Amino acid sequence: MTTQQKRGRKLPDRISTLAPFRHETFRTIWIASLASNFGGLIQAVGAAWMMTSISDSQDMVALVQASTALPIMLFSLVAGALADNFNRRNLMLTAQIFMLVVSVILTLCAYFDLLTPWLLLAFTFLLGCGVALNNPSWQASVGDMVPREVLPAAVTINSVGFNITRSLGPAIGGAIVAAASAAAAFAVNACSYFALIYALFRWKPPVRDNALPRETLLRALSAGLGYVAMSPNILNVLFRGLVFGLSASAILALLPIVARDLVAGGPLTYGVMLGAFGVGAIAGAMGNSRLREKLSSESIVRLSFLGFAASAAILALSTNTWLSTAVLLVPGACWVMALSLFNTTVQLSTPRWVVGRALSFYQTAAFGGIAGGSWLWGILSEGFDVSVALSLSSLAMLFGAAIGMRAPLPQLSDLNLDPLNRFNEPLLRLDLQPRSGPIVSLIDYIIADEDVPEFLALMSRRRRIRIRDGARQWALMRDLEHPEIWTETYHTATWADYVRHNQRRTQADAEVWDAIRALHHEKEGPRVHRLIERQTIPPDDDVFHKSPPDLHH
Repeated sequence: MTTQQKRGRKLPDRISTLAPFRHETFRTIWIASLASNFGGLIQAVGAAWMMTSISDSQDMVALVQASTALPIMLFSLVAGALADNFNRRNLMLTAQIFMLVVSVILTLCAYFDLLTPWLLLAFTFLLGCGVALNNPSWQASVGDMVPREVLPAAVTINSVGFNITRSLGPAIGGAIVAAASAAAAFAVNACSYFALIYALFRWKPPVRDNALPRETLLRALSAGLGYVAMSPNILNVLFRGLVFGLSASAILALLPIVARDLVAGGPLTYGVMLGAFGVGAIAGAMGNSRLREKLSSESIVRLSFLGFAASAAILALSTNTWLSTAVLLVPGACWVMALSLFNTTVQLSTPRWVVGRALSFYQTAAFGGIAGGSWLWGILSEGFDVSVALSLSSLAMLFGAAIGMRAPLPQLSDLNLDPLNRFNEPLLRLDLQPRSGPIVSLIDYIIADEDVPEFLALMSRRRRIRIRDGARQWALMRDLEHPEIWTETYHTATWADYVRHNQRRTQADAEVWDAIRALHHEKEGPRVHRLIERQTIPPDDDVFHKSPPDLHH
């Protein structure tokens, strides 16, 4: 029996990139998102070019991209916690309506010549806040719209959609700015939100039934941080995403200056160059599935770094518009291949209960790198010139490729992260409230001497799973008088947290639990003790009762 069969998950045949379109909800929202992305790219061209018109500072031009990426870095963690604890459709609707209002006000300010450099950055920052709220809910919802085996294709097709707009939107945006004004570009963006808002109003996702009280924001953030901290594969992805965003952001951040100074172009030239980047991204996305069959994840990421490095070096030296435009096809393809691979790896390494938070950590790392890199390369371009900044970014990308030699990216896994559903809430003699606690759990194992090395290795893995799922103060103890008895102990803050912790166990975790149980030398299984820690007992907090607790209160 193969490992995949043991996990109850058959490896699927090669999935077509277009397979997600068979699912109506995904298809409808994807098409609406396409319209919204068109508007966003047109707005970005208008904002970037308007900054070149109202400010002579190259640093301020680069900050246009940074001001959009910065709120995604700052607020994605909170947005991820909200996505895992609230209705994701409602969060996305709130974000889209907020961005619509901001875009309308930006249009009016531009039309009446009220914009200053810092006011323009403030508006782009607010639009970035809307993106920060929307993205974790949208990306986490993709896994609810399509089956797990189609998820990599769905993530890729999302990149295709965005980069279809990147290939045409900037050129259209440049034409709008050249023919009319930046205010017209902002107005087009405002109109682009209506289709997605309508699609989200029509979508009726299944209501998640959960008897447990909703986690507080701080506890949800703590649980997400604990899961990511105990997941080495996810940490690796976060680090590589940070380095990629930091180094690769140079090309997009400095492209308005490249178009204006190095190739002596105007807003239409800038739009066409951005369009070439988008065409490359579409090509990269369409070939992504076939490339993943032939190359490892690390090889794809390393090639992406190297492609960006070579492109930045050529852009730094070129003064020919057509050469610079053609070169941008390469980083466009590398951009979508690397970022979609990072996103897919995070989603396939994370169970549904925490996927929004895991994606928000990834976005914080990647967009934090983009924001910090945009600011850094803008400062270097201001202090030296754009060619020097691009050359230095090329060296940084070579360093990013070299990191993979010491910390390679993991291969996409096929772990079954569906809930294990073996936990049955115990019948208690105390009528606990969900807030009652702290709860101390002790599990006794009877282990033969010859099995101790294997047991300790398995318990090391179990410790990581326990802490990852919310346990605290985990310890393993051995009885001095009866050395065959080993006791695992851990704490949870409340009874609700204890139940939530046990419900988070996945099918993939069963392998460790079953192996430990096989070493236990008692037929009825390890003995579990559940205790509530008490120094003083508040009145009416827990009383003797023979029925299971009602967690609805």
